[in-house]
Amino acid sequence: MARAAKKAVVDDITKLMGAEKAAIILLALGEENHKLWEMMDDEEIKEVSQAMSNLGSVTASAVERLIVDFVGQMSSTGSLMGSFDATQRLLNSFLPDDKVESVMEEIRGPAGRTIWDKLGNVNEAVLANYLKNEYPQTVAVVLSKVKADHAAQVLSALPEDFALEVVMRMLRMEPVQRDILAEIESTLRREFMSNLARTNKRDSHEVMADIFNNFDRQTENRFLASLEEQNRDASERIRSLMFVFEDLQKLDPGGVQTLMRAVDKEKLGLAMKGASEALRDLFFSNMSERAAKILREDMESMGPVRLKDVEGAQQEMVNTAKDLAAKGEILLSDGGSDDELIY
Repeated sequence: MARAAKKAVVDDITKLMGAEKAAIILLALGEENHKLWEMMDDEEIKEVSQAMSNLGSVTASAVERLIVDFVGQMSSTGSLMGSFDATQRLLNSFLPDDKVESVMEEIRGPAGRTIWDKLGNVNEAVLANYLKNEYPQTVAVVLSKVKADHAAQVLSALPEDFALEVVMRMLRMEPVQRDILAEIESTLRREFMSNLARTNKRDSHEVMADIFNNFDRQTENRFLASLEEQNRDASERIRSLMFVFEDLQKLDPGGVQTLMRAVDKEKLGLAMKGASEALRDLFFSNMSERAAKILREDMESMGPVRLKDVEGAQQEMVNTAKDLAAKGEILLSDGGSDDELIY
């Protein structure tokens, strides 16, 4: 059997196709960033996987140039994929209309299989603000299609006289003709959901800050330094948005105690091995005297530990803190301001 030809070392990113660039970035981000894969459809996964399996060796400098170039494009354009309308026009050039509509509906968000499912996941104040400018009969149809508890919240957020008129229309409402319902659905998708997606679109620097937060410290510093040479403003903006381990100093006592209850004690000790004195003091001061003594003894008994293990434990604590913040159990101040809160 003939031996397979040796794959060339990839060093020139200008010769790479889109799928190959995506494959390199995904490999660099590692296994923990599986959410990016979950956002792809089956064909995209196959294409990127095929490119990944055929990459061979990629030099560190090529990876660095590619990611810096990637960040630079996001920073200069504000959005990697361009506008919502531009994306739809591109898809229309090679996909059937029904397929495009299905794809764009998923992009528009929020989550849900039908337009009514999606409306059920829209904040009641946001939905009420849109519906208050519609005909009461249209609003009656919309609220009759969403879940009762959500309809009640939306009605409560509408002007009282208008809400009462909607209630009266709902009481007198007869079955809605299919073509009228289809027109209402189309209008909601076109005018409301697409605008909502634009409004809610995250700033590209926030996206990159989340990605950089998942790098190990050495990789993070390398990319930020390279990016700073090319685009200082973007680098500083990303730094300000990143939430790092030492930012846990900004937790209040209740937040520290909630976090400690959620973190494995061995991981806590390992993370504290690499913490500043100020951060250590914060955590020790929120423990009982006995618990603090035990933790100090555990840290001493560990002896020398690998930097990689310490950083891994610290990142786990940061991720746990973010999860708790997302649930509303603690408040986190980001790296840019003592007064600004992220949830």
